[in-house]
Order: sequence, then structure tokens, then C-alpha cells
Amino acid sequence: MAHDSTDNPDDARARKSPRGTTADAPPESLAPPDLDPATTAGEDEDDALLPDILEESGAVGEEPLATGHEAIERAVRLAPTSPGVYRMLSANADVLYVGKAKNVKKRLSNYARQSAPQPARILRMIAATVTVEIVSTNTETEALLLEANLIKQLRPRFNVQLRDDKSFPYILITGDHWAPQILKHRGAQTRPGRYFGPFASAGAVNRTITALQRAFLIRSCTDSFFESRSRPCLLYQIRRCAGPCTREIDFPGYTTLVREATDFLSGKSHAVKQELAGEMEKASGELEFETAALYRDRLAALSAIQSQQGINPRTVEEADVFAVHQEGGFFCVEVFFFRTGQNWGNRAYFPRAEKTYMPEEVLGSFLAQFYDDKPPPKNILLSHEIEESELLANALSIKAGHKIEVTAPKRGEKKELVAHALTNAREALGRKLADTATQSRLLDAMATTLSLPHSPKRIEVYDNSHIQGTNAVGAMIVAGPDGFVKNQYRKFNIKSEGLTPGDDYGMMREVLERRFKRLINPPEDAAGKAKDDDFPQWPDLVIIDGGRGQLNAVREIFTNLGLTQVSLMSVAKGPDRDAGRETLFMPEREAIKLEPRDPVLYFIQRLRDEAHRFVIGSHRKLRKKDIREAGLQEIPGIGPSRKRALLHHFGTLKEIERASIADLGKVPGVSAESARRIFDYFHPQPG
Repeated sequence: MAHDSTDNPDDARARKSPRGTTADAPPESLAPPDLDPATTAGEDEDDALLPDILEESGAVGEEPLATGHEAIERAVRLAPTSPGVYRMLSANADVLYVGKAKNVKKRLSNYARQSAPQPARILRMIAATVTVEIVSTNTETEALLLEANLIKQLRPRFNVQLRDDKSFPYILITGDHWAPQILKHRGAQTRPGRYFGPFASAGAVNRTITALQRAFLIRSCTDSFFESRSRPCLLYQIRRCAGPCTREIDFPGYTTLVREATDFLSGKSHAVKQELAGEMEKASGELEFETAALYRDRLAALSAIQSQQGINPRTVEEADVFAVHQEGGFFCVEVFFFRTGQNWGNRAYFPRAEKTYMPEEVLGSFLAQFYDDKPPPKNILLSHEIEESELLANALSIKAGHKIEVTAPKRGEKKELVAHALTNAREALGRKLADTATQSRLLDAMATTLSLPHSPKRIEVYDNSHIQGTNAVGAMIVAGPDGFVKNQYRKFNIKSEGLTPGDDYGMMREVLERRFKRLINPPEDAAGKAKDDDFPQWPDLVIIDGGRGQLNAVREIFTNLGLTQVSLMSVAKGPDRDAGRETLFMPEREAIKLEPRDPVLYFIQRLRDEAHRFVIGSHRKLRKKDIREAGLQEIPGIGPSRKRALLHHFGTLKEIERASIADLGKVPGVSAESARRIFDYFHPQPG
């Protein structure tokens, strides 16, 4: 869907991401810029985790069931006969279920009838209910939207839950500069320009922008970098930018390129390709073979975009396609995005739902939550008929300001698109189940090898990084039955002022004390949030990088905190730091040496390496921020004159940071030794 940033302010607010946007990277970075750098690390690596299966807990006792019926009967006496939303609460005031109804009194009466046959899931919900809260709405449509919003906020135990609702990236061609910029965008669409999307992943956007740069030569640099250029950058040299910054192309010529790119993203790809082919033939006929080759390369780039998109519909201009598949007690919802007749990617979701739900029930609840903060397209195609498709279509039409159709097609190309999505849903769930089974086997093997009381559900790995005690940071990564759980990762900026520079024991002590004191005495808001979280908050196993000394130091910390239920292990690197020769240490046990090809050892290496990767990345971000705040004057031997020369040559401090030693040595007044010193300052080896 392509639109200007001023199309619909309400849509912009609805799409607002909790993450802020910052300036993008300069163009010498050949990857397309990202306005949301906090999401770049592993953004598309971690699929949604499979939720725990919500097993039935046997027969429901008559006494709690009678108590629940009584609580609902009290609510029925005061319930309105108008539309509204009701919440069933437990004795601990936890929200068990959020529902909506056209007639709240009538709906609650169905729950209150003791003789009415109910599924076991409903009986367990009734038995746990002690009170019911009701919110009246003007229409059933309002009730539907409120219900979806409350489910996402409160995450009730007995509702279907959309567990992965990251915002989607868009392509933005800016409209606030004479030479528009192309970039990836997330969040509120407040900057003037044309937005194209949504795309299913950041990777899909990056690939498309890279190909568009080859095809249309539009700049990707920031305005500040653009204004500081005195010569074309590397992207101009490799024919991925037309060089408007130094007037290598005039204003009318650049405007034509932007128009062609906008037309292509707006669905006029055939017309754009015909125009380019005509220009290529014309140049060839006039014996301007270099110009003809340029048009040839641009056509090839456009063909590459369309080949990467896979299936592209002929008759469906704008649609989201949803298909749900159930297997092994789990559900997978596959979503395909089609805009301007092009496939802009797909994503698999694994909603949390009891296995007694029917696929169409899961799909109906999923859709309402999915579009709670996203703009809907004109057509929504489904693999299953849902009960309230007309109500959902009306609600989304009101929200979008134009007509939305929600259908389960029976024939034609739309049916083919749904079948394709269903195949992908089936395959995605199969892969996830296989991966989960492999991970479970590794965790079981780890429990056997390390003599743990049970297979660990949550493993925490700690590491720290610093350079001679400066910019010290600690980090924790988390793994579980579904692999790395990246939304549980944490970094700790070391705050203790009395630490001796390089005191690894002291840094680890601060990190662990801050982590576990918070677990022992959680803040009130954190306690409520943890209660709703499927993933356990307490670790079964803690792993640290180091030998017996580090293990004993951490064991002392655990003893002082009264932690006895958490298993502890340290991993010492092998001779010459060789992978495969590590030694494992655990309290009151002999050192453990595993065979180099032992799968458990490979798994432990992966955990340690991931912790190292995360802490080094956190350290570098902290150090870069410190460097930018301090400026170049902190580098020994770099005075005001060389600083001015470097900034004049590269434009920004970030570009100096990215430069190679050879590039630094080309700056007037910078010797080979000074270039080495500058490079080492920006690229240290953390200890």
C-alpha cells in the first residue's frame, strides 16, 4: 500500500511503534539504512517461539464450578442488554477471559446455566471465575475493537493470544528535500513523503531497496551527509546512486528517476520496464553503448526484484492473505502481503491457544488483534470461514475509512493464493515442531550430562566486556526449549564506582546481584507482567564464562543471596582458546571434559558465543556513544588541525569511524602512524 504521510493521521497513530526512530547510516554502508537501529541485530533471525501447550487439567470439581456459576449469575443480574465487553477475573484479580457480545446479559446467561453442556475449557474458566467486570459500548463493532485491544494488553489465560506483533517496515521515498532519499522506515509515518508497504520483514525491505538503488540510482544518505559532500561517495562509483549531492545529475534528471521508482512501487512496473527498454534501444541505435548498458543493468535490477518476490498475482491488486494450520496441539497462521500487485513477503505466527480451539476460532480472534495497530488492505483473504467476518469487515472499514472485504475465496486466483499460504503455514509449523524437538533433545541430553534435576526450561548465560575498565558492560542472554529468547536479553551498564579497572569478579558480582535481587523482590509492575508471561522468569541453569575461580566467586554471590535452586556452571576456554577443548566446572564436582564432537558441547559453545556476541555489541554501542560525545580530541596525537582535515575529508565522525587505514592515510596531514592510531581507537579489541 503506497500513500503519503498525510493520508490518514489516525492510521499514523495506529501504526506508532514504541521504538523511536533515529537517523540512518551513511551510504558507504552498502546495506540500506534503517531508521530503527535497535532492531537491526538479529531482527529477522528469531521467529516467534512456539507457546506452551495449554493442557486440560482434568475434571472440574463441583464446588468451584458452583462458585463460578454463582459469580456469573450475580453479574447477569446487573448486566446490560446492550453491546459490550466483559472480563472474567480470578481470585487473584487476574483476567481469565475477555469476551464481547451484542447482548452482554444474554451472553453471560449462557455461562450461568449449570445444565448447559460446555467444553472442558469453558468449565475450567467458569470454575476459576470469582467476579465479572463489564464495559458497555455503543455498537458491537466498538465491542470487537475493544475486545482485541484488551486481549493484547491483558493476555488472558483462556483467550487466543497474538504473541508476536512487531511493527512492519515500510519503504519511504522522502518528500522534504529537492533530492528525495529512499530508506527503510518503522513507526509513525510523520515525515513527508511516499510510504510503500507493509513488508513482511526488514530483510525483504533491504533487498528491495538495494535493487531499487541499482535500478533508479536514488540516494540513501541522510540530508546532513548529503549537504557535506564535496565529491561523490562510493555508491556513485558502483552505480547505486546518481550523485545529486555534487550535481553529477541535474534536478530534472533526478526527478525523473524518483518518478520511475515511485511508479514501480505503485504497481506500474510493466510501464516502467517498457520505458527503460525503449531508452536502451534508443541509446543502442545511436551507438551510445555505455548508456545502453546502464539501462540494461537497471532493467536487470527490476527483474531481480520481481524474481525475489516469487508469486505475484495477476488480478489481486491489494490484499492480505491469512491461512491457519493446526498440528500437534499448536497453531500456525501464515500471512502474505500483496500490494500494487506485488508480493511483499510473508510471515509465520504461532498464536497461543488451547488445543481445543477450532482453527476458524483461532483465525477470527487472531485477525482482530492483528489489525489493532496496523492499517488493513482493501481485501482480506482467509483459509477458513470465520463466524464474524461481516462484523470484522465493518469494524476495519470504519477504522480504515474505506470499504474492507473479508472473504474465504472458493475459486479462482484468490483461492490459489490462499492455498499457497496454507501450504506455507503447514511447512512453517512442521519446521518449528522439528526445531523444537531437536532443542528439547539437546536440553534433555544436557540435563543427563550435567546431572541436572530436570531438563532446563530457562538457561541464562552471563558475560562482561570492557577496555581497561572503561565502558564496562555486562550482559545476559537467555535460551529455552525453542532456542534463544531474544526479548529476554538484558544488558547491564556497570555502575559501581569503587571497582578496580578490569575487575571481572567485581563486575560479575554487580550484574548478578542486580539481576537476582530484582527476581527476589520484583517491582509491582514487573510482578504482574511476569505472571502473564508464558516463559519462566527464574533460570534453571546459570552459565558464566571462566574457570574454577569465577565459579567460586559466583557461588559465593548465590550463597549470600540465598539462591539454592539454581544450578551453576562455568565454561573455561581450551588451550590456545581452541573451541572443542573447553572444560566445564560445576560446584562440588570434578572438572568435566566432553568429547570435541559431543552435541552437548556444541550447544554450550553456541550459548557462550551468543553471550559473547551480545555483550561485545553492547560494549561497542556504549563505546561509540562515548567516542561521539568526547569527539576526536580524545585520540592521542590528533589536534584541532587534523580533526578539521578528517571532518572535511569524511564529512562526519561516523564516516571516520568506518574508514580503513588506507583511506585515513589519504587525508592531508595524517601520517601512516596517525592513521593506524585513529583506526585502533575506533576498532579496539575488548578484554
